[in-house]
Amino acid sequence: MKLNTIAPAPGAKKDRVRVGRGIGSGLGKTAGRGHKGQHARSGGYHKVGFEGGQMPLQRRIPKRGFRNAGAATVVEVTLDMLHNAAISGVVDLEALRLRRFVRGDCDAVKVICTGKVEAALTIKGLRVSAGARRAIEAAGGQVEE
Repeated sequence: MKLNTIAPAPGAKKDRVRVGRGIGSGLGKTAGRGHKGQHARSGGYHKVGFEGGQMPLQRRIPKRGFRNAGAATVVEVTLDMLHNAAISGVVDLEALRLRRFVRGDCDAVKVICTGKVEAALTIKGLRVSAGARRAIEAAGGQVEE
């Protein structure tokens, strides 16, 4: 195959339709725009979503919800996740990033009490729920702020 032999498939490229070029063309006189009215005029069209003066759909549907742009992004890590990943010793943000529990930007990480923990863990610099704190301390671990 050579670059100078490449061509589109037969029938793939069509000539553009030239409207308003006489009666014989089939698209003369009104050029396929019909007679009179807004659509027949040059520059006469309406904006997207306009429904002829009827209340548009995007205004008829009620507004729902709110996403606070300033809200903190908190990632939850369960005791089960720490137990299954066999994390022992110190658990901090870097250890969680290393094991891919936390990805991208997050403002805080919170350890929540779902599951069990048997190893003595030291939690550093993470938020911890009250139940998770009790479970960690019962297993011989500690929580450092």
